[in-house]
Parts: sequence; structure tokens; C-alpha cells
Amino acid sequence: MIRDVPVHVDFEPIKNVHIAVHPPAGRVRVAAPEGMALDAVRLAVIRRWPWVERKRAEFRGAERQSGREMVAGESHYVWGRRYRLRVVERPGRTHLEIDGDRLILYAPKGSEEAERQSVLERWKRAEVRRAAPDLFAKWCGELSLPQPRWGIRKMKTKWGTCSRNNGTIWLNPELAKKHPDCLDYIVLHEMVHLLEPNHGTRFAALLGQHMPDWPTRKDLLNQSPLIDEAWGPEEMGDGH
Repeated sequence: MIRDVPVHVDFEPIKNVHIAVHPPAGRVRVAAPEGMALDAVRLAVIRRWPWVERKRAEFRGAERQSGREMVAGESHYVWGRRYRLRVVERPGRTHLEIDGDRLILYAPKGSEEAERQSVLERWKRAEVRRAAPDLFAKWCGELSLPQPRWGIRKMKTKWGTCSRNNGTIWLNPELAKKHPDCLDYIVLHEMVHLLEPNHGTRFAALLGQHMPDWPTRKDLLNQSPLIDEAWGPEEMGDGH
């Protein structure tokens, strides 16, 4: 903790201290050389704290897409494209469809906001669930790895995560709002962690070998609008 800001430190086989600030909440992560004293790490971070504070301020000031109320005229992002919401009230099940530049919500008259939000959340999960299997298959072949267990989990500060203890990869359903290249990058990123746990030189080399434009994709992923929403449950991917 530095100036009331949590700082996560990983010790890795590297030569220098690397500091990163991650959107959307401004999470601070430090990669430090193995064997370096924690006080020395703290001093190195404090020396660069003005930069850390500037980056955190940038994320706080970035455009945010507030929690949606699921009413006509709202903007929603689907795979990087912006759609205007149209609400069609009619009997039957509540569901979403894309028609041209519109995201259409079909819902019974008088349906509650919570029900509409639930439909949106299920729809995002279904979109990621539909797109992810082909990407896992592709990168399994490229990396010569077996098919991992994978699932969908809402996360406040991460687009994806990999548990090397049980070989499970989790994807954030909010990825359905980003360009498809972003989901591709996250799947590869987490699968590379099955080969290399740390974000060190070997990790970056593996990413660069298989996806030379990964820094561009990472920047695209972290562009605004950022998302402020409630966080829901987790679920495993099909067949895993």
C-alpha cells in the first residue's frame, strides 16, 4: 500500500523494476527482480509515483459508459461497434437482436429494468461463449497445448485471468463490447501464461512471436469507453 493505493508486487527473473497502471480502476502492478528487498521496491515505486498518479487520473477522467437502463436511445457497444438501442414492446420472451445499426430489445410491456439488464448480461456471455471456442482451438494448435478449461466470469479489473493451479482460463463477458481482436489477444495472453507464469522477457517474446501486433491490440482493448456495471456470477464454457 502506497498513499492508500494498493500495489501488487510480483518478483520475476528480470533486471529492472517495471510499474504498470491498469484500467479501468487504475490498479497498480509492479514487477521486480527476484531477490530485491521489498523496501527497495517501495522506494523505486515512490520515485515514480507522480507518473502513477497521472496515469490513475487519466483513467478516472476517461469517458465512462454508465450503467445502462435499457431504454430506447441508449448507446451499446457490440464487438467494437456502437449501436443505438430500440425497444419493441410485445408479448413473448425478452431477448436482444441486432438489426443494421440498431440493437433491438424485444420485451413485454411493463417489463422491469432488472429483467432487461439480466437479458443483456446473458446476451454478452452468449456472445463470448460463441466466439471463444474457435480462438482456443487456434491457439492450442499454435502453442502445441491441450484444450484448457475455460469459463466466463465478471471481473472489475481484469479482462481475463489464468489459474495455473488447475489450468483454468476465465474471460470477462465485457469483452463482447470490444473489437474481436481484443478477445483474440486476451485468449492468447492467458494461454501463454500456461507456458510462462510471469510477465517477463520470455512472456513478451512468446506473445510477440505469435501475435506481433499485441501492443496495438492491448491499447485498443484499454481505450474508452470504460465500463461501470454490477458484477455477476461465473460460468464454465461449453464442454469444460
